Amino acid sequence: MKNNTRRGELLLTITALIWGTSFVAQRVGMEYIGPFTFTATRFIIGTLSLIPVIFIMGRIHNKPKSKASNGTNKDLLIGGLACGIALFFGISFQQAGLVYTTAGKAGFITALYIVLVPLFGLFIQKKVGKSVWIGVVLAVIGLYLLCMTEGFTISKGDLIVLCGTVFWAIHILVVDHFAPKVDGLKMSFIQFFVAGILSLLVAIFAENIELSSILDSAGPILYTGIVVVGIAYTFQILGQKGTSPTVAAIILSMESVFAVISGMIILGESMSLKEIIGCVIMFIAVIIAQLPAEVETDTQAKKNVI
Repeated sequence: MKNNTRRGELLLTITALIWGTSFVAQRVGMEYIGPFTFTATRFIIGTLSLIPVIFIMGRIHNKPKSKASNGTNKDLLIGGLACGIALFFGISFQQAGLVYTTAGKAGFITALYIVLVPLFGLFIQKKVGKSVWIGVVLAVIGLYLLCMTEGFTISKGDLIVLCGTVFWAIHILVVDHFAPKVDGLKMSFIQFFVAGILSLLVAIFAENIELSSILDSAGPILYTGIVVVGIAYTFQILGQKGTSPTVAAIILSMESVFAVISGMIILGESMSLKEIIGCVIMFIAVIIAQLPAEVETDTQAKKNVI
């Protein structure tokens, strides 16, 4: 059980690293095409990239159902649809917000789901420790320093990204509910397909889709489609199989740190002293909330052994 937890945490950490760098790719890609066109193409590519993986894994296991996949096809379909809808709204708000804000700030604002996951979790009887709530309070303080101006206003881009954070929190909780019941790869396939189709429908009516513009954005699209969508989101589902939703949210929120670093290195972005202090406080919040959770898990494991 402990090995499964460590494996899940490793997969989630890799996911956070990939997600963090994706903010840069998303900003670069939108220099040529609209946000929904970008999202649609990346998710369609991500869906296609999973087909050979599902086929190969099916041949390797050669079983109708694995031990970890004891749910029904109905669970798989409902889980995939729910994840896909949450994913569509989360990425749509994030993508649109990146038009008006930096990759680094968007990464930290998105990380606010570490606050929303335990709050939403209370409604489905998922308790969290006091240390997590300390981290939550610090995260709110950090977010305030990062986003709020002297006139107590928040920029248009920051607000749009903040709206998407609600759906990222919902997505984590939906994954937590269905991931232990179904095949993670197949649920990833369904959620990407749903998110891709929804994005394409919006793009058809709201944006001007041109093949030449899509080809100009081929690099960012392929990276976010294959690496971010096909690999990272699948790692999230597989990683959450042995990890609590609150701990998963905390680990995944590290994407904010990677977003800032990649934004500075690749795009030459910068932050004010107040924004940097906000980022540091949010990073401390992540550490405080995560470490005791691991200790608590180990302590409970020892009690079970005794």
